[in-house]
Amino acid sequence: MGTPVLNIEYILAFTLVFLRISAMLALMPVIGETAVPIRVKAGLALLIALLVFPAIRMENPSLKTDADIVAVGLAMIGEVLIGVTIGFAIRIIFAGIQFAGNMIGLQMGLAIANVFDPVSSSQVSIMAEFQYLFAMLVYLAVDAHHLFIYAIVDSYRFVAPFGFQFSESLMQLIVLFSKGLFVTAVKICAPVMAVLLFSNVALGVVARTVPQINIFIVGMPLQIAMGLIILGLTIPFFVTAVQRALHSLNTDIQTLLRLM
Repeated sequence: MGTPVLNIEYILAFTLVFLRISAMLALMPVIGETAVPIRVKAGLALLIALLVFPAIRMENPSLKTDADIVAVGLAMIGEVLIGVTIGFAIRIIFAGIQFAGNMIGLQMGLAIANVFDPVSSSQVSIMAEFQYLFAMLVYLAVDAHHLFIYAIVDSYRFVAPFGFQFSESLMQLIVLFSKGLFVTAVKICAPVMAVLLFSNVALGVVARTVPQINIFIVGMPLQIAMGLIILGLTIPFFVTAVQRALHSLNTDIQTLLRLM
């Protein structure tokens, strides 16, 4: 039984596969967090690359030992861009969830109560971090991380190595996903924002009719209490909204890959 010989063509092909998988895992929720050690990410990317590589048929004629160094460099950049684009499609959902939490926290009067977010390495609202962590639990509960791993293998059915093309339609779709960030945020925060808006109107009426009441002392704890109560009552709606957004990922990722 012959032993497979490692040549430059196989090394180049495996490097391209490893770059695409590494870029995807770097943006993947849970695994791509900064709290996960880099060695764990690199080891997982190497393991997935070793499992995926034998199943990929390298039929592109550019994968030769005499391939131009410029073409190889562009192919490596293209592989990284493929992984980053797919990771962006799912990260935009969690960015919208955090944006909704920021708006809720601002309306509740908790904008000054910030915590450190290890993902973005910045200070975010405590409500934004709460909703982000809760959405992460939903993400794991519906096995959306499996869908992300499936997308790694499916990406080679649509975009072969040396086959990445950045088209105008792809750019338009990325902009459309960016618009979806605000749509997701409004859907999630709308119930809480509406109730807090009405409570602000009620407090304004009380301040005008009963000026003896110190509305600032009464209003702040009332806003926080109302926000927490409505937030608790709308948790099923929040879970449903996150599940719908995650379930549409399969179609969105396949559309992205077709446009590449």
